[in-house]
Amino acid sequence: MTKDELRIVYMGTPEFAVASLDALVSGGYNVVGVVTMPDKPAGRGYKVQFSAVKEYALAHNLPLLQPEKLKDEQFLEELKALKADLQIVVAFRMLPEVVWNMPPMGTFNLHGSLLPQYRGAAPINWAIINGEKETGVTTFFLQHEIDTGDLILQKKIAIHRTDNAETIHDQLMVLGAQTVVETVDCILDGTAPKMPQPAAAELKMAPKIFKETCKINWDNDCESIYNFVRGLSPYPTAWSELMNDNTPSIPVKIYAVTTEQTSHTHTPGTIVTDGKKELKVACKDGFVTIKSLQLSGKKRMNSDEFLRGYKIDLLKQLA
Repeated sequence: MTKDELRIVYMGTPEFAVASLDALVSGGYNVVGVVTMPDKPAGRGYKVQFSAVKEYALAHNLPLLQPEKLKDEQFLEELKALKADLQIVVAFRMLPEVVWNMPPMGTFNLHGSLLPQYRGAAPINWAIINGEKETGVTTFFLQHEIDTGDLILQKKIAIHRTDNAETIHDQLMVLGAQTVVETVDCILDGTAPKMPQPAAAELKMAPKIFKETCKINWDNDCESIYNFVRGLSPYPTAWSELMNDNTPSIPVKIYAVTTEQTSHTHTPGTIVTDGKKELKVACKDGFVTIKSLQLSGKKRMNSDEFLRGYKIDLLKQLA
């Protein structure tokens, strides 16, 4: 079987999944159908927005399915009618066995970590938050438990101290696209490995991140807060609350910080500022200097812009 004969159904939703789909289409692979999430209203006007994968599929005239439920009989019949030899999943949703077990060559997933570490919905964020020095992508065949199937290929990249969730996302998106194509090629020529995931003395997980997950704990040390902020930047974004006397607290998103390890006598969360350029917050073992932030309803700005428009007295609190 050649790549233009191999019938592929591709499943994905966000921008991260578009790069792999484009690599397949541009490479001449036979993508006979695309499955993505249903359209959802978003924004202040609740205008219906298409997923990034749907936008790509429409632009390239690819058959499109958008099931509400993956066990819906109509969807399953439509999926069967595509007669896929192979299914590929990139940043989609958990599939029932009736779906992933449908094609004769199986279904493989691209995951944004070096499995078995960082199984779950947010592997890029958690790897950075935990201070990892490397990460990567993994392709693996789907089976019952999420992110546990037999490994096919893995590729690594370094996480530098200056990286954040955005830069690693973009690197893994490109690397992932290359790895998806390589995976299809080795499945086609019969050389695809099927390696059980190795046992790990300590498994680090990557659960879904919610708003409450993103709140900064100023009792932590400088390095932990630094990694926390960059691991959530620019999305979903670390945040804190500016505490003013006798007024409601003000939520503040924090996008970038630097650290200064030093002894001090301030309570963690105390703001120390010159009122002009420098905006420091005390933590367990020093100070975190805020470089980029955003007040609710305002645009993102640097700390000096913020201080020109919002006066903070010395020794206010972030909580």
